[in-house]
Amino acid sequence: QVQLVESGGGSVQAGGSLRLSCAASGGTYSAYYMGWFRQAPGKEREGVATIASDRSTTYADSVKGRFTISRDNAKNTLYLEMNSLKPEDTAMYYCAAGRFRKWWSLVPTDFGYWGQGTQVTVSS
Repeated sequence: QVQLVESGGGSVQAGGSLRLSCAASGGTYSAYYMGWFRQAPGKEREGVATIASDRSTTYADSVKGRFTISRDNAKNTLYLEMNSLKPEDTAMYYCAAGRFRKWWSLVPTDFGYWGQGTQVTVSS
């Protein structure tokens, strides 16, 4: 069973950049598809980006061209490079892992393992 720990959140001004990391342990990392989700206060958790074991990716329309998801299977680490940040990107960001469902899904129920989250705040 995989455990996930996020890091790299913080506060930035609009137009700035951040890189989130998610360290995985306790499982065969390369066997899992991975994803980043976010949840703003009063809103439902939404998918941001996912990546399969072969590094195929999907993105939410709201982040396409600005965010890049990647994974390093040798380091058991998932990344989310976020550029051109906007105030509406402000949320708690969660790393997630899944198996045997839809790797391309941006739906939280297709992911069975979750980290505790890291806060991203973008000011205008």
